[in-house]
Amino acid sequence: MKTLLDTIESPQDLKKLPHEQLPHLAQEIRERILEVVSMQGGHLASPLGAVELAIALHYVFDAPKDLLLWDVGHQTYAHKLLTGRRERFSTLRQYGGISGLNNKNEGPYDPFTSGHGGTAISTALGLAVARDARGAEEKILAIIGDASLGEGMALEALNHAGHMKTDMIVVLNDNEMSISKTVGALSKYLNRMITDPRYNRIRREIGSLIEKMPRFGERMVKSARHLEELAKSLLVPGVLFEELGFRYFGPIDGHNIEQLIETFTALKKIRGPVLMHAVTKKGKGYELAENNPEKFHGVGAFDVKTGGAKKDRAVPDKIKVPADKGITYTRAFSDALITLASCYERVVGVTAAMPEGTGLDVFREHFPDRYFDVGMAEQHAVGFSAGLARGGFIPVCAVYSSFLQRSYDQIFHDVCLQDLHVIFAIDRAGVVGSDGPTHHGVMDIAYLRSMPGLYVLAPKDTDELKDMLEWAARHHFPSAIRYPRGGVQYPQHAPCDVEALREPVTSGVAQVVRQGRDAAIWAIGNMVYPALDAAQLLAADGIEATVVNARFIAPLDEALLTELGGDISLFCTVEDGILDGGFGSAVGEALSRLNLDTVKKISLGLPRKFIVHGPQEQLLAEYGLSSEGIYTAVKNVLHKSEEKSIAGNAQ
Repeated sequence: MKTLLDTIESPQDLKKLPHEQLPHLAQEIRERILEVVSMQGGHLASPLGAVELAIALHYVFDAPKDLLLWDVGHQTYAHKLLTGRRERFSTLRQYGGISGLNNKNEGPYDPFTSGHGGTAISTALGLAVARDARGAEEKILAIIGDASLGEGMALEALNHAGHMKTDMIVVLNDNEMSISKTVGALSKYLNRMITDPRYNRIRREIGSLIEKMPRFGERMVKSARHLEELAKSLLVPGVLFEELGFRYFGPIDGHNIEQLIETFTALKKIRGPVLMHAVTKKGKGYELAENNPEKFHGVGAFDVKTGGAKKDRAVPDKIKVPADKGITYTRAFSDALITLASCYERVVGVTAAMPEGTGLDVFREHFPDRYFDVGMAEQHAVGFSAGLARGGFIPVCAVYSSFLQRSYDQIFHDVCLQDLHVIFAIDRAGVVGSDGPTHHGVMDIAYLRSMPGLYVLAPKDTDELKDMLEWAARHHFPSAIRYPRGGVQYPQHAPCDVEALREPVTSGVAQVVRQGRDAAIWAIGNMVYPALDAAQLLAADGIEATVVNARFIAPLDEALLTELGGDISLFCTVEDGILDGGFGSAVGEALSRLNLDTVKKISLGLPRKFIVHGPQEQLLAEYGLSSEGIYTAVKNVLHKSEEKSIAGNAQ
């Protein structure tokens, strides 16, 4: 049987539906989101909460002529279903499928590809100013969540937009702030009154008339506006936005489609910057997500009835791996930090609105007075950590790799320049999987290794992560430890004892985990065990390779480089980051500096391009970062060298 959603190929089809059918459409959209996300994972609570907003926005405005900029793209699932992507929605976050975030390559309804919070108001204002310069009339809207609103860039944009006074609409999707309590009949009445065209026309005309009065006109206008703002501040929480130069409307029920349509229709006619405050509920329509929105923010495949995960990642059993080593890096970090804080009273944890994602939620339970969540404000998290360090604490700033990019200057200016004892615990480093280019942590090696005084490390497994964290706590200089999403890529082919490879961490010293004479594979972090696998495959072909667990990206172990460079003619570097300016570049620069130019070097890593979304293992294999890819690269270079040698002897 054909559903209402089946009839929607574009927003134009949506506009044909009568108002009374829209709540039923919202229910169908929720069922579709729940069906797809439960099968293959994705974001859930946020998109379920934004369904009526998406319907009302597309019902009133004329996208793609009117531009809708959704801040933090994971709230856009309903938007995707209404804008021609319904048939492909089952491919959500799958390799070759549609993105789970905004993606400008999927059609004209996504003006920007975006996945980092707090950017939409800035880009919307830029579009609005460009529109005015062209003399065009399209509407520009930024839909931003309450968490993103605390991001520094968003606040800067609000300040600038209020100053520019150009026409634009900011929709605040509030699912957490305490001001939501003022939703009610009085607020609805106030919004009907202040969005009424007659009220706004009279307001402008009286203001214009009074301003023309000599001596007292301007003063009277200011007094009238002050009285209006004072009255509104007693009843509605919009005085902050009014002070920034926005007309404020709200809060209204973000799940009442009729009210949303009525309000948006009125706002289309109002000139200047406008902020509409809608109150929504995360996980709306799915009771388990409503009751536990943090758990259902981002999920893997799960059972809809119970909310439990359908499957867990298995730990390979081909080598000696203790049962408790199947934990993720995030869990290992969380456990290690709790142990560390038990030994060091000055250790504190800092996160930027990601306690569950970074593992600091468990730390919070053990040490609530030593836990700080600064909100979605990574720049502030780093600066705040610098202040804590200067004040005598040992802050562990836990943040995703792709989000740490936002704090580049603070790392340089507030931490490294001051030589402060701040520890960066960088989760989701490398290829992360299904969230795509905005979330892959592939840039950190390149921008962190250039920071003076910063020690940059990467563990080969969860035990080494614990050892590195303890090492960083004992040394009074800034350090950054990067580790990937998920668990360890344990060897599939190499007959090694993982426990036997555990050695104490020494400043700037790499670890040789396998000896060989024909080549040296320098691997960093999660690439060490695939490199061991590759060495085992090479050994089957009579090629013996040394495998180095580099441990330190900065500073490099130049003593070991010199030692191996005197005996081995081929170095192969392997990293799960971008090659330009990365670990391989660092090794190449060091070889040149050490006058080891005769050593042939190949570098395996990620190209200077935006990596699409897809399964982690598949993406790594695609770029030659599997054991088979490393094996093939080394073998091919040695084979070509051998052919040249034979040809030279024949001559």
